[in-house]
Amino acid sequence: MIIYVATTNQGKLRDFAAAAATRNREPIQLAPLPGLKEIPAPAEDESTFAGNARIKAIYYSKLSPGNIVIADDSGLQVDALNGAPGVRSARYAEDEGFPTGETLDERNNLCLLAALAEIPATQRAARYRCVLSAARDGAVVAEGDGAVEGEILDAPRGTLGFGYDPLFYLPSLGKTMAEIDAATRLSLSHRGEAFRHLLRNLEI
Repeated sequence: MIIYVATTNQGKLRDFAAAAATRNREPIQLAPLPGLKEIPAPAEDESTFAGNARIKAIYYSKLSPGNIVIADDSGLQVDALNGAPGVRSARYAEDEGFPTGETLDERNNLCLLAALAEIPATQRAARYRCVLSAARDGAVVAEGDGAVEGEILDAPRGTLGFGYDPLFYLPSLGKTMAEIDAATRLSLSHRGEAFRHLLRNLEI
């Protein structure tokens, strides 16, 4: 069985594939939706991860008749910031007009640190969250949700991973997401958890 994924992000595809490989049932083949780079993206204007995931899954499934197409929306939620950056995680610095930082990830991280400058370490609880939606012919057929809990540090640590990983600290491991090896990171992946949840709801 082939499930098409509405992403070209190799990190996301790797997380989904690793989750699929843990199944004891019929193997699932994952593939990027053909021609995705040439397809205009839909507007992601919902205020929740679930809403944006549904928009994308419904939209792209109409372009691949008869097939299951999955789409995700994911990001970082910080309790002290009322859940921000949330659905705007990838555009956080841009939204806030934060000017410094050489790369997008660096700007987002510096923007987050500035927003938390007056927040003590004991109040920096956060989570990575992912919601997946699966659709066929324009109708949602299943959804999955995953999260990993952590805290935000006051300075980056580690060079592995991407996004907010250098600031996302895992108390149980004493390391940030950017300090752990790929296998451990995959085992903790919020995307992997969401995908396993999705497969259970699909009953395949």
